[in-house]
Amino acid sequence: MRLPRLSWVQTSLLAGLCLAVCWSLWSVPPTSLDARIVRDVVLFVALPGALALSRGRDLGWRVDRRALRNTFLLACFVVPFYVVGSSLPTIRTYYPMWATDTALATFVPHALAQFVVAAAAETYYRGLLCVGVRELGFKSVFISPVVYAVHHVHKPPIELLLSAPTDVLFGAVDYKSESILPSVVAHGVGLALLDWLVLHPPVVPTATVVRVLSWLPVPL
Repeated sequence: MRLPRLSWVQTSLLAGLCLAVCWSLWSVPPTSLDARIVRDVVLFVALPGALALSRGRDLGWRVDRRALRNTFLLACFVVPFYVVGSSLPTIRTYYPMWATDTALATFVPHALAQFVVAAAAETYYRGLLCVGVRELGFKSVFISPVVYAVHHVHKPPIELLLSAPTDVLFGAVDYKSESILPSVVAHGVGLALLDWLVLHPPVVPTATVVRVLSWLPVPL
């Protein structure tokens, strides 16, 4: 008896689950950015891309006027959060995730490598699990936050707290754009900006930020 062929949505969600498990099982040295790139590109770009290509689907790798406009708007919206977040003690302790310094010859290649990691993550979270299944309607933006939060359990508590709403925001913008460009740029540039800020004295005094955000139910 021949089994019915899975729909694209069923296939993408099943693949997303399998890739999430593989990502968790494929351990890489925490200090090796190169190893992280290899794992993420294989699991989050190459395999979803091959799957989408085999089914004639689109994971949101497109650039048009609407995508460029929304990329600019999203980047402008998130930059203040990175600036404020870079003043928090838990963030300054955790970042940079991989060794770097302020010398441009070191920092620029580091930032570009992190951008690759961000682009790979967005291809999976916002591409395969959001824009790629947009026929589900707007509810597709709520698929990846659970996986995203699980993959961020080791991050500082404030970042874990904000991971789900951030994921929904990025997904909503990409969904409306029919492109993952906005989240790729916001994520990739944000990581580089955060590292650069943490390597320098806080733009906003740490005591001020901690006092203003002291109502949050997590360590700062």
